Amino acid sequence: MYVPQHFEESRVPVLHRTMREIGFATLVTIGTDGLIASHVPLLLDPEPTPFGTLSGHLARANSQWTGAASDVEALAIFLGPHAYVSPSWYPTKAESGKVVPTWNYVAIHAYGKLRLIDDPDWKLAHVAKLTHSHESQRAKPWAVSDAPPDFIRGMVNAIIGFELPIARLEGKWKMSQNRPTADQAGVVEALGRQSGNGAAVAAIIATRDEGKK
Repeated sequence: MYVPQHFEESRVPVLHRTMREIGFATLVTIGTDGLIASHVPLLLDPEPTPFGTLSGHLARANSQWTGAASDVEALAIFLGPHAYVSPSWYPTKAESGKVVPTWNYVAIHAYGKLRLIDDPDWKLAHVAKLTHSHESQRAKPWAVSDAPPDFIRGMVNAIIGFELPIARLEGKWKMSQNRPTADQAGVVEALGRQSGNGAAVAAIIATRDEGKK
């Protein structure tokens, strides 16, 4: 990933926290048929240090797991809040007119060699943990044990688990750090009036720790 220094985020705790918050990634592998990608929920284990291990699953019918080259790194892409930035929001526009549109975003790339797992016990434990991570905050959380055992066994048999020990971890927080303070404030003010991604990007710009990469 192209990461200019002022957009770089290399603090592992920040990267890990954001990966957990996003929870969903694009898994990219290469094999005999070329590149293939799947969009999957992932869990992050901080061990082994320094970057930890991702775990997930693919449908057994998904050809990605059968064709992925085991000797080549896979890539998991986590995309966080992102938003279009209009040059009309920059106060400096009036000074020279030398401004252009851009896009602000958070992106994390995790690289490592994929390890496939077809052990029923591992897969059951994985989906139970994955479910718990997303259900635990609900008033009445659903658990894997709520479904009939035979049904769950069939569902578990229909997936292939995997782990991705992270060998390289890159983070990019492109949040107007290359613009003057006044322009950053203009972007925060404009995006803050939006909902969803726009408001989320505004909050990140407003609270971003300057000087810490």
